[in-house]
Amino acid sequence: MSHLPFLILETGRPVPSLRRLGPFTHWIRVAAGLSARDTAVCPVLDDAHLPDPRRYAGVFVTGSAAMVTERLPWSERSAEWLREAESHGLPLFGICYGHQLLAHAFGGEVGYNPRGREMGTVPVRLTPEAGRDPLFSTLPSELPAHTTHLQTVLAPPKDAVVLAQSERDDCQAFRIGSQTWGVQFHPEFSAQMMRGYIRARGEDLRREGSCPHGLAREVRPAPKAREVLRRFVRHARQRHA
Repeated sequence: MSHLPFLILETGRPVPSLRRLGPFTHWIRVAAGLSARDTAVCPVLDDAHLPDPRRYAGVFVTGSAAMVTERLPWSERSAEWLREAESHGLPLFGICYGHQLLAHAFGGEVGYNPRGREMGTVPVRLTPEAGRDPLFSTLPSELPAHTTHLQTVLAPPKDAVVLAQSERDDCQAFRIGSQTWGVQFHPEFSAQMMRGYIRARGEDLRREGSCPHGLAREVRPAPKAREVLRRFVRHARQRHA
C-alpha cells in the first residue's frame, strides 16, 4: 500500500462567513478520509511553487471564486503542471474550478453557463458510461449533490467521458483516460456549508430571480456524492499497492 501523500492544489478560499470551518483543503481532506500527515497543500493562488508530481499518490484541485476564463497566471501554470502530472500517470481529481481547470488543461471549453447559476442541492443523473467507471459504477443512477457555480464545462475535452449531468449542467462529471476525474458539484460540502454559501450569495440570487430561503430549505445531506472522494483515494493508492 502506498505511503505517498496526496497533494491538494489550493485555488481558492471559502466565503468569509465559512472560514471558521477551515480552508477548502481541510474540507476536502476530511471528506476524503485523509489525515493531516497524508496530505500536502500547495496554495497555487498565492503563486506557490508547484512540486514534482511524482512525489504524490494523487492530486485534488479545489474550487475557487476565480474564473478559469480569466486565464490568471497561477491558473495557467497549474494547468500546465496538471498536464505534466497526467503524463506521469498521476491520478487527478478536480472539484468545481478544479473540474473546469482540468477541462481547460486538456482541450475542453469553459465559459459562463448559458442556463445561469446552479446553486443548492440538486439531483445529479449518472450517464450509462458511469456504470463502467471506477468511482461512479456502484452509485445510484440519480443522487443529490451540492452545487454553486456560474461557469461550466461547455465542451468536455475530446477524449473525455461524461459521467453525470444535471438539469442546468450537461457535464457534472467526466473522466479522461483511467486516472483523471473532474466533478462540477462539491462532494466535500456538508449541508451546513451549502446553506452558508446560499446565504453568502443571497443578494445575487434575489437579483437573478431565485429565492435563497427556498433554496436553503431544499438543502439536504449528499453522502453518495461524497463517496467519490474516498473512492478516488482508494483507486490512487491501489496504483502503488
